[in-house]
Amino acid sequence: MNRFCEYIRKYTDGKSVCILGFGREGRSTYKILEKYGAQSSLAVADLNPVDREENGLPDSVELICGKDYQECLDRFDMVFKSPGIVLEKNLSELKCMITCETQVFFEVFREQIIGITGTKGKSTVTSLIYHVLHESGVDCRIAGNIGIPVFDIAEGMQEYTLVVCELSCHQLEYMTVSPKYAVFLNLYEEHLDHYGTMENYYNAKKNIYLHQQENDVLLINSAIAPAEPISWNTYTVSDTDRKADIYVKDGMVHCVEPYVIPTDKVKLLGVHNHYNIAVAYYISTLFIREEDFTKALCTFSPLAHRLEYVDTVRGIRWYDDSISTACATAISAVQSVPDAGTILIGGMDRGIDYAPLVDFLADFDVRAICMEASGKRVYDMIQARDDFRDRNRVHYADHLEDAVRLAAEITPEGMSCVMSPAAASYGIFKNFEERGDAFKKLVSAL
Repeated sequence: MNRFCEYIRKYTDGKSVCILGFGREGRSTYKILEKYGAQSSLAVADLNPVDREENGLPDSVELICGKDYQECLDRFDMVFKSPGIVLEKNLSELKCMITCETQVFFEVFREQIIGITGTKGKSTVTSLIYHVLHESGVDCRIAGNIGIPVFDIAEGMQEYTLVVCELSCHQLEYMTVSPKYAVFLNLYEEHLDHYGTMENYYNAKKNIYLHQQENDVLLINSAIAPAEPISWNTYTVSDTDRKADIYVKDGMVHCVEPYVIPTDKVKLLGVHNHYNIAVAYYISTLFIREEDFTKALCTFSPLAHRLEYVDTVRGIRWYDDSISTACATAISAVQSVPDAGTILIGGMDRGIDYAPLVDFLADFDVRAICMEASGKRVYDMIQARDDFRDRNRVHYADHLEDAVRLAAEITPEGMSCVMSPAAASYGIFKNFEERGDAFKKLVSAL
């Protein structure tokens, strides 16, 4: 039994425990508590029905389901909250202890964790660092918001195992422990439907470094770095600020030892990915040699739905950037794909400011097809602009299917069409993955 299993036993000893949310992470939590926990009682609470037989839950596990599922929380000593659950009450109003998988895992293994957060790019950077370390022979695991609950890897952890962990704002929101190696990539308007203000959103993300200790390492985008360094091991990173400790431009990473990105050999497109590579380079070379990093970098394939080349159909190169939910990522997509001819924009309207995207489109010679609620808002903003160059290159289509069909008609042969929505997919698709898969199917059907 490793130290994690022993920690879980002591952590839950004699306590009444509730698992709040029974999705992927909730089921992962149950598996560990059922195997190693010493709780006096165990319950599962979820808005949706939980099938006892299907999930192998014994009668001793209490099920609390339905719209009032959170009213029970103060009946328990400890509540393991899944990241997708939004608490209906403030922590100060609850008597129970709110915890989560990430909190407990970090309490045990914090010294061995590389944590990555940011509005955009965190999955790419997480996957790239893991790929490079793994290919270089380092004993490492990948987990977190990437789709692998940390409890799923806990039993196999050794004293020397590194964990590359993607962290969302929801996972970080109530954290009181930070990883030894922290990366804060960027901050854009996102999740304001939950947090209300950018300050609240930033405050949730800041927990990736707020509880760091002496000799820990923090890489943070210079645009969001606090005025006073968190510690003497804080390093700023940027692709625009030449004064940053790590600065990348024209394929060159400027830091203590300059590094030339082999741009003709890597599969990651765009300047924003040069930034991601710079971050991965700095963190990875704390553990491996530069030549090992380069060798592994050249074998890394981009993740699905992140400026992913789909196919060439009707003489048009099609790219899936469904992960895009912000203006900056849509702008970067157009700048990154070769010979951009058309961009598909729009999805759920969460009220973000689209002025930066409209400003960019006003002068960049690309056709834009706007769709769904947020696309309609962008389309209307463009039509209201007297200084928008050639508004005839901007179109509106109700849904993705209509937009792809129109793009096939108006995109010149030999050019590219990229779906980079700058909007969430919720209410239209289950998630950005489903949206990206739908886009690929529509392209294939052409």
